[in-house]
Amino acid sequence: MRRYTKEHAKAGISAPLPSIECWENQYPGYDIEIILPEYTAICPKTGLPDFGTIYVSYVPDKWCLELKSLKEYINAYRNLGIFYENAVNRILNDLVDACKPVSMTVRGEFTPRGGIQSRIEARYVRP
Repeated sequence: MRRYTKEHAKAGISAPLPSIECWENQYPGYDIEIILPEYTAICPKTGLPDFGTIYVSYVPDKWCLELKSLKEYINAYRNLGIFYENAVNRILNDLVDACKPVSMTVRGEFTPRGGIQSRIEARYVRP
């Protein structure tokens, strides 16, 4: 019998989070990397805190991510029960929806637990 339920697997995916603001980009064809070293969330199975660093790399089109709203968005994960994999994919989806980049990669590097470190990466390329 599985100890993880469907509720664990879906935890945090559709929880309300602060909106992400953007500002109008003035230049084409360059890369932006944002490092967010204070990511924390709650494991939906154990209730214990998870810590990590989120890396966002993207090529902007018409909009750039506004950093203060991005920080508030990431800080909202602090009390959210969500698995690493879901968090990285949700962050990617939410950021792509906000700024509609040419391409974007979100990578999460999480603090080791039980001697195991996880790194999760999700990518978007405009079709």
